[in-house]
Amino acid sequence: MHSLWNDQEALTFGTDLLGQRVYTSRLLGRDPALVLHGGGNTSVKITEKDFFGDDVSLCYVKGSGWDLGTIERAGFSPVRMEALVKMSKLPTMSDEDMVVQQRAAMTNPNAPAASIEAILHAILPFRFVDHSHANAIAALTCNAEGEARVKEVYGKRVIVVPYVMPGFILAKTIADLIAGRDLRAEGIQGMVLLKHGLFTFDDDAKKSYELHIEMVTMAEEYLAKKSANASAAKAESSQDLLALAKLRQAVSKLRGLPQIARLNSSAEAVGYANLPTVADFGTRGPLTPDHSIRTKRAPAFIGEDMGASLQAFADDYAAYFNRNASGQTMLDAAPRFAIWPNHGVISFGDTVKDANIVADIAASTLATVQLGEAVGGWQPLPEKDIFDIEYWDLEQAKLRKGSARKIHQGKIALVTGCAAGIGFAIAESLAEQGAQVVGLDIDKEIPDIMKKIGGIGIVVNLTEDKPVQDAIDFVVREFGGIDIVVSNAGIFPKNDHLDVMAQTDWDRTISINLTSHQKLMNKVVPFVKVGCDASIIFVGSRNFKAPGPGASAYSCSKAALTQLCRVAALELASNRVRVNIVHPDAVFDTKLWTPEALQKSAERYGMTVEEYKTKNLMKVEIKSKDIGNMVSAMAGPLFSKVTGAQIPVDGGNDRVI
Repeated sequence: MHSLWNDQEALTFGTDLLGQRVYTSRLLGRDPALVLHGGGNTSVKITEKDFFGDDVSLCYVKGSGWDLGTIERAGFSPVRMEALVKMSKLPTMSDEDMVVQQRAAMTNPNAPAASIEAILHAILPFRFVDHSHANAIAALTCNAEGEARVKEVYGKRVIVVPYVMPGFILAKTIADLIAGRDLRAEGIQGMVLLKHGLFTFDDDAKKSYELHIEMVTMAEEYLAKKSANASAAKAESSQDLLALAKLRQAVSKLRGLPQIARLNSSAEAVGYANLPTVADFGTRGPLTPDHSIRTKRAPAFIGEDMGASLQAFADDYAAYFNRNASGQTMLDAAPRFAIWPNHGVISFGDTVKDANIVADIAASTLATVQLGEAVGGWQPLPEKDIFDIEYWDLEQAKLRKGSARKIHQGKIALVTGCAAGIGFAIAESLAEQGAQVVGLDIDKEIPDIMKKIGGIGIVVNLTEDKPVQDAIDFVVREFGGIDIVVSNAGIFPKNDHLDVMAQTDWDRTISINLTSHQKLMNKVVPFVKVGCDASIIFVGSRNFKAPGPGASAYSCSKAALTQLCRVAALELASNRVRVNIVHPDAVFDTKLWTPEALQKSAERYGMTVEEYKTKNLMKVEIKSKDIGNMVSAMAGPLFSKVTGAQIPVDGGNDRVI
């Protein structure tokens, strides 16, 4: 590991103490081998004037909810040193009281809640304190010989702290360890918390940070020397995408909520999953107990019988809860990541962001656990200590801060023909309700268009077999399955009567408006069958019931598409897949309807443009967003028992009614 300190970059953060604290905190946060997703904490002690002009000693400590990699000055909480030191001298203190008193001791009530380690940072007699959950420290200390290893690597440069619960108990333990000692005179430069992490400290920001890098590097070099003869097995991944979708569905059922699934099928992940004894050492526990709120105590191991493996995990988790609980309510028993031989490591989450966080932790875990096992046996904390963190209310509160769950959160939606108009409005509505949307369109701008709603766009000619299959495979490989399919792609050809219509216009219309939908169904239905609350929605037209002269190709294709929907509803009902069709009419806020075209059509009916836009029975304008919202609703719980339905969104049409 190398120091990332750069003198010029450091100056951009300011020469004051807090500016340097922000800079070195970010340096720690840049390396995932040190901290992941909100892990670790840092502090600096500063004397400054309060509102009344009096000097006050403060500990600026990382605020709860901030990530070291992106922290700003506003992410540090100014807490009065006097109060923190007084708290450290109390014989006992509840978590709730600690949080309240730390908040009461802050000079800025608008700052974030101070880290639960604020008391510990305050009692260390150095200006700068750096704390990480470095992988190398976990590999070094998660072993029966952890303390001996630490002393072998660092000698008397560090204090070795046995594992205790973070927060007040840890602060009190260290207060007792350092009471009456002169750490500077002893040459103490850090602390290693067994099975937890590393602290370094100094009165200079750069020295404290570079001490951290030096000590982690020493652990890495020690481990590398010990594991010189150990090698990980490697294997080629033989992905079975349908099996992936089935696994995701099974985990979602166990969780009670649709889950995004991210598969790491790298050579390293597959090699790890194929190690002969990984089912044992890979499921013993986390690198650091902090990870348990994201990953649970351990991953699942998926054997040949997927269902039996997940049930065994759920049973083991329930037993683990019952052994350790004292009044808590059990969380769901679904794994957050799983070791899957011949496939790799698969991570789950309510959103792509959540799944990615778990994936990052899982990748870090497998590399470190494998190393720890190779150099003497991986031995994480006892399960009771892990349980106390997993069910610690202060940690669970971090996960409860998110907004309310959206209707389609955790679902994966595939939408065709969504570069503009109705298709884009549908994709947007699904994304707004939490779905991860992938849009397929022949428009070359579709990747950028989908980025606007946080989705992914793929350029695809939907009349071609292989590109469609490749796109479907990508969606499943990337997110674990497909739950919502909106088959919307279509064209409206020029209006010609049957006796003058070019055969190519008929053939092209039928190919795009009908056959492309059939091709999509042929390839996507196997995955939708194993989706979560799966739904297929076709976008038809009122022309199927109320055709007009000169629109034979369009009207016939939409009528046939409606029949395709009805057949699909019959075929997929036993799989609990809902298939419905929406029939829009007179949607004028699309590219097709230019102001000139609208004016011309309105004049043909002897109407103003506004009258023409609202010429339905209810005299309301139908917009693309109305169709988008309807389709999103049809894919949701309101329509959970509706299939084979044909729903007009047209304000009422007398010819249809």
